[in-house]
Amino acid sequence: MAGDDAPGTLPGKSAPAPHGAALRIPGGPPLAANLKWLFTELPFERRFDAAAGAGFAGVEYADPYPYPPARLRGLLRDAGLRQVLINSPAGAAGSPERSGLACHPGRSADFRAGIERGLEYATELGAGLLHVLAGVTPPDVRPERAFATYVTNIAWAADRAHGTGVRVVVEAQNQRDAPGYFLRTQDQATAVVEAVGLDRAGLLLDLYHAQVTEGDLIRTLGACLPFAAHLQIADPPDRTEPGSGEIRWPRVFEALRTGGYAGWIGCEYRPAHGTVAGLGWVSEVSA
Repeated sequence: MAGDDAPGTLPGKSAPAPHGAALRIPGGPPLAANLKWLFTELPFERRFDAAAGAGFAGVEYADPYPYPPARLRGLLRDAGLRQVLINSPAGAAGSPERSGLACHPGRSADFRAGIERGLEYATELGAGLLHVLAGVTPPDVRPERAFATYVTNIAWAADRAHGTGVRVVVEAQNQRDAPGYFLRTQDQATAVVEAVGLDRAGLLLDLYHAQVTEGDLIRTLGACLPFAAHLQIADPPDRTEPGSGEIRWPRVFEALRTGGYAGWIGCEYRPAHGTVAGLGWVSEVSA
């Protein structure tokens, strides 16, 4: 996924990634620093320069909303970075709305207000992707009703995004890290994308969540890459950098190359021993 991804992009493919010296998988996609997870030894606003200094050309983060768009745009400009992805707004920490509202019947007005705000930020920042949070299924709502509500809301968000240069994406999350989260498997996520239309929505394929829930990543990539607008990575069991856990990353990255993935890879992991010190994995596990 590129920061200027547009509705005219071919279904299942992302806009062209940057060329040049951007930190990337050797022979493969560029890496985006997730500023919620990386460079946390620094205040948030200083992480932009740190990411650029480490070689990243793009950044992503879930929650831009505490900052005015103009301030974030200036930080991106000064660091020479592209905004790759943001999330739709979430509720307060600890609230039932923390993971979003898309699957909540009777909350369409609140959901739509959040999407409007998310699209405002995404367009201001030049982000090509807006991850629409699914939410935790309310305990009194049947799964069938939650699914119908979710698909209706994603379709509305995709319609609203049309012509803005922003594409909505959906993500399955594992139940260990996100108990009760509505979208749980890659099959569910790709079914939503198919129902809404691949020309209007895409898959945010998080390989950490996929491994924890389902494993068999090479087969998962084969099935899901045609839908993938963005990837995120971390290594189970501790959600640390690639090479520190159980995934065979050389095979994964080779599958991305042979599968023709042309987007960004978001580094959404917790560095085990400091962000910059841990970046050796890029060359060590990518061969």
